[in-house]
Amino acid sequence: MSIFKFFRSIRYACKGIKYGLEEQNFRIQVLAALIVIFFMFYFRVKPWETVALVLVIVSVLVLELLNTIFEHLSDILKPRLHHYINIIKDLMAAAVLLASLGAIVVGLIIFWPYLKS
Repeated sequence: MSIFKFFRSIRYACKGIKYGLEEQNFRIQVLAALIVIFFMFYFRVKPWETVALVLVIVSVLVLELLNTIFEHLSDILKPRLHHYINIIKDLMAAAVLLASLGAIVVGLIIFWPYLKS
């Protein structure tokens, strides 16, 4: 793989993130991620806490992008919409919700001791 192809791939990925930022839920989750990152630096959390927080942030954002992909794919199929499409959309939304709730729990567990002191 040439360096040119590599940077072209990076450019396409950045375009994908730009498309993701057009979605309100993704923008909200990016804002929440930035707030968490701010607090990570403010409280100077331990390295393992940083790893845990980054993992949950990335998992929520990736799942939201996947949810957006499924939403757009199902919109393409709308004229021939199968009732399973609604189930798939609901399942993807549930996956994002569970990841978000898990991220909140991880954040509370990590930040609670810093907030108490």
